[in-house]
Amino acid sequence: MRKLVYYVAVTLDGRIAGPGGEYDFFPGGDEQQSAAYSAWTNTLFPETVPTAYRAAIGLTGAPNRHFDTVVMGLGSYRPALDAGVGSPYAHLRQYVVSSTLKPDIDPGVTVVPGDPLALVRELKREEGTELDVWLCGGGKLAGALLPEVDELVIKNYPVVAGAGIPLFDGAFDPTVFDVAERTAFPNGVTLTHLTRR
Repeated sequence: MRKLVYYVAVTLDGRIAGPGGEYDFFPGGDEQQSAAYSAWTNTLFPETVPTAYRAAIGLTGAPNRHFDTVVMGLGSYRPALDAGVGSPYAHLRQYVVSSTLKPDIDPGVTVVPGDPLALVRELKREEGTELDVWLCGGGKLAGALLPEVDELVIKNYPVVAGAGIPLFDGAFDPTVFDVAERTAFPNGVTLTHLTRR
């Protein structure tokens, strides 16, 4: 069965974005550190790079290594939409969970107005692919999907936001994950891969 993997950047105080959805405050280190870190993560997870940026960093035609499907909430989709990009991950099947978006927002995007748990359970049962489903964000959607999250890939940045969108925003539901692998980078970012116990 396919897995739901939450791959996301987070601050030291557990925020995936600021109060207004901003994420430009995540520190990348100096130019050399930032380039090395980006090259490493882009090579490992090329499918998580938005389609519009893939050519600029040499990922044109790069095969998907881990995911063939992305699920996101409206807050994660909104920056692309505001920039006039209706299909930010055209190289993936894209699902946006939203009760307010029009269903025909873009031909490359499926808007899901209802139960995200039912959607993810259906996606996980699909056969014919060994690639997993990427949960891109946001916090409320991640909170609703916590029962189905199989793995976490957390890019932990050395910054405290103070307020903003939490990694998980839902009911109290202690869920234990085991650390499978951890990599530290010179720019202070730690990438941790966790699996559900």
